[in-house]
Amino acid sequence: MDLGVRWKLHGDGKVPAPGAVVRPDERLSWPRTIGLGAQHVVAMFGASFVAPVLMGLDPNLAIMMSGVATVIFLLATRGRVPSYLGCSLSFVGVAAVIRASGGSSATVTGAVFVVGVLVFFVGLAVQKFGARIIHAAMPPIVTGAAVMLIGFNLAPVTASTYWPTDQWTALLVMLFTGLAVVCLRGFWSRIAIFLGLIFGYVLSWLLDEIFGKIHSTNGGAQAVDHWRLDLSGVGKADWIGLPSFHAPSFEWSAILVALPVIIALIAENAGHVKAVGEMTGDNLDGKLGTAISADGVASMLSTAVGGPPNTTYSENIGVMAATRVYSTAAYWAAAGFALLFGLCPKFGAIVAAIPGGVLGGITVILYGMIGLLGAQIWINAKVDLRNPLNLVPAAAGIIIGVGNVSLKFTDNFSLSGIALGTIVVITGYHALRAMAPAHLKQQEPLLDQGTSTYDEKTADGR
Repeated sequence: MDLGVRWKLHGDGKVPAPGAVVRPDERLSWPRTIGLGAQHVVAMFGASFVAPVLMGLDPNLAIMMSGVATVIFLLATRGRVPSYLGCSLSFVGVAAVIRASGGSSATVTGAVFVVGVLVFFVGLAVQKFGARIIHAAMPPIVTGAAVMLIGFNLAPVTASTYWPTDQWTALLVMLFTGLAVVCLRGFWSRIAIFLGLIFGYVLSWLLDEIFGKIHSTNGGAQAVDHWRLDLSGVGKADWIGLPSFHAPSFEWSAILVALPVIIALIAENAGHVKAVGEMTGDNLDGKLGTAISADGVASMLSTAVGGPPNTTYSENIGVMAATRVYSTAAYWAAAGFALLFGLCPKFGAIVAAIPGGVLGGITVILYGMIGLLGAQIWINAKVDLRNPLNLVPAAAGIIIGVGNVSLKFTDNFSLSGIALGTIVVITGYHALRAMAPAHLKQQEPLLDQGTSTYDEKTADGR
């Protein structure tokens, strides 16, 4: 059985020839391959360790399980889809809502575990019936609106939790990160979030040295005197040790909040598989279902032990585009580095010490970017918002999601925010479409224009 773990040496193993690329089944020399793996780890760090911190989960475990998830993905796709799986930012809003209602870390991971199970079965369905079953249920207007409300629902978290901790640090970190994203080029622009975090650490340390403690909220309702950067936990942490594990807990209210994120995960996977296929020159349409299923299995395994969900990372796809090295050997090296970092509690303590003001500056940009990905889906699919069939359900669902509107059924059960907004978009669109006049029912573009061949067999029959 070919598991995609054998690679041919590309050329002399040093650098690709002008205009040439290192294909997934090729590699450079092992020292260079390991170096590329380290570069992939740096690229994913910014988002992949911020996400578990924002979700209230162990960053050490998150990094370790991202390595495990990447290995699962590479084996499942037989090394044909080079990609790194890191902690999914799509669930940050879900975690915030669950915790706001009194849920624990176990409740968060339990809800996400169920999403992973469903993602796995969606992948199996796509393998059997083709991607058009996705497009029929979730056309671009629905997908874009769901992704948008997931991102913008997070705005109150930044405004009320992180930003007030240290507003001036937050402002400066926001400005620095924005400049890094826009002005830097190539690899450096891909790790702009990571650079913003480093800038925030240094800035917080300098402000502590110059001005002393700050009087503000620090994870609580009351303002207190505290250091911006508190590294006391780093000195106490061991260099080597296992991260903290916990079993998931399942509650229907939390599961219902998490279910809409399935839409974002499927959209992410479709876009990433298409992007990798275009870069490598391979027809990867037949691998979409496998990629989705592997994503589901990886998330199930991670959340089963208390980690966050995982998904393919655009940051690492950007690194491939910049280096033109698509070797899956580099991703195996990256997975190895991630496993080693996960076994270092001191690293986790450093991550956990990220100042609240720094998170405020980062999340202003990060959460907004998540939301605007929904608008990008609309643009790519050329969704006509002049058509009331598109406009009405999207408008209603987004306002419900962003405003955290609640619909109470009983004393113990209600729907609100992300869950209610997504339900309104999906059911509203299909219900209105069933009743709309014929001139409004024009053919919807596919979720991703590159998925139009997902129902066709590839040249080798796979």
